[in-house]
Amino acid sequence: GNFDRPAWKQMLADIEAGKVGIVLAKDMSRIGREYLQTGYYTEVVFRQYGVRFIAIGNGVDSADANTGEFVPFLNIMAEWYLRDCSRKQLAAYQARGKAGKPTSSVAIYGYKKDPEDKFHWLIDEEPAAVVRRIYQLSINGNGPQVIANLLRDEQIERPSVYMAKRGLGVHQNTADMSRPYDWSGRTVSIILDRPEYLGHTVNFRTHKESYKSKRIIQLPQEDWQIIENTHEPIIDAQTWELAQRTRNVTHRTDTVGFSNPLTGLVFCADCGKRMYNHRSMESAEKVKKGIDPVTGLAPHDHYDCSTYALKRYQTGADNCCGHYILTSVLRTLILETIRTASTYAIENPEEFARRVREATEVRQVEAAKEHKQNINKAKKRCNELDLLIKKLYESFAKEQISEKRFEMLITEYESEQSELMEKLTSLQSELDAFNADTERVDQFMELAKKYTDFSELTTPMIYEFVDKILVHKPEKIDGERTQKVEIYLKFIGKFQVPMPEPTPEELAEEARKKKRRRIVRESAARRRARDKAARLAEAQGQSKQSTKETEEAIAE
Repeated sequence: GNFDRPAWKQMLADIEAGKVGIVLAKDMSRIGREYLQTGYYTEVVFRQYGVRFIAIGNGVDSADANTGEFVPFLNIMAEWYLRDCSRKQLAAYQARGKAGKPTSSVAIYGYKKDPEDKFHWLIDEEPAAVVRRIYQLSINGNGPQVIANLLRDEQIERPSVYMAKRGLGVHQNTADMSRPYDWSGRTVSIILDRPEYLGHTVNFRTHKESYKSKRIIQLPQEDWQIIENTHEPIIDAQTWELAQRTRNVTHRTDTVGFSNPLTGLVFCADCGKRMYNHRSMESAEKVKKGIDPVTGLAPHDHYDCSTYALKRYQTGADNCCGHYILTSVLRTLILETIRTASTYAIENPEEFARRVREATEVRQVEAAKEHKQNINKAKKRCNELDLLIKKLYESFAKEQISEKRFEMLITEYESEQSELMEKLTSLQSELDAFNADTERVDQFMELAKKYTDFSELTTPMIYEFVDKILVHKPEKIDGERTQKVEIYLKFIGKFQVPMPEPTPEELAEEARKKKRRRIVRESAARRRARDKAARLAEAQGQSKQSTKETEEAIAE
């Protein structure tokens, strides 16, 4: 089908070097099945270099002009045969893919072909463990290149080398065995992108524009054919979804050496813009000494409104105020919210479900049942009206009723039917909302039961539980700085756990803490006043000294 053949190129080089006098072929198709280039070589190139061409099967001899009259038609038929073969192969390929069988010739990394059924994949445990680890590292907030570096340091064989050593894969003869552990971020990204690890078969990822072209074109994901549950999964659906959500967040590892898991989750409640994370400008070594090795929190680690931060550097930026909040405070609030909501959901499942549903128009299960009954009644009445309208037309056609009577009845029936259709749409949407609420409750319950330890806020917990965080501007209430923070959890949004009335002991403890905070504030204010007075006195002393030195200099 093409002339990119090593032996053919070698023959042309020998022809150009004057080493060839005759080219002998079994028939014209052995030269090539691309009729334009075949004709160019046999009619132009060979003649240019004085080479005699003979095709035995077709009785073609360039030394006899009469034998070449039908050569162009022979070349066209040779290409048509190639095109027909390509069409048949494509049809077989598409039929196999649409039947739910994998169209790839080899199983992907992490799987192996079933010896009893070549279209069925089995889990290959050694690479499957690597795949699971890659997904877990991604959930923990590591980017593809960071994961690749970790696998390289641990000397884990990259997929092409692992498969080449076992005689598998398309690169078994071309894999660079001198760099067996040289993972790349692109390889990790490909593994994280594959729905096959969920147990699905994915066909028609690529295509070629023509059988003449070797260029492979990647198809958009919406054009893929995904057949679910065709083999055993390596990754469960929840892990897959969490890994995809994690990958959509930009992870920048700063000079301190940590990537921030709250990136893209914290927003200003007043202007709606993202809040920026700021860390102290101390030297890296000094900062690292004060860092929590688990949370990566440096001293003076805080968030502030991005609009407020830009206002100081950009003219015309939107006006907003500072929303300063410590990252440690934010993480404490997140952990407390997750813990209280999860504990309440597990201990009070029915009450929890009821409270979640209260945010929708359909309040309870009984209302949902009533909606279903009303929907069935409306559908039944619509069918009756269709039948009545049909009979009404028949009566009018047979002149059994007058035109005036017909128009009055048809208007009445169609008006009722239109109202019923609107009611059906409204009822169905409310019922769908109720079903969605029920599903969200079940999803959150399943997520809450997954965690048994809420003593520490981990990166996976943030990605799995937190949807967004809104930070309001601080306010002064009774002399104390107060700031409202709204934490929206996945599936259930901003959920308020009912809190019991505080006991006298708790009230007394809160009063003690409030008094202590007041004493600390007053002490800090007095200290600032003393420092200011000292700086002012020092400045005045320096000014007097400078004046005295100036007078002495003038006297000299």
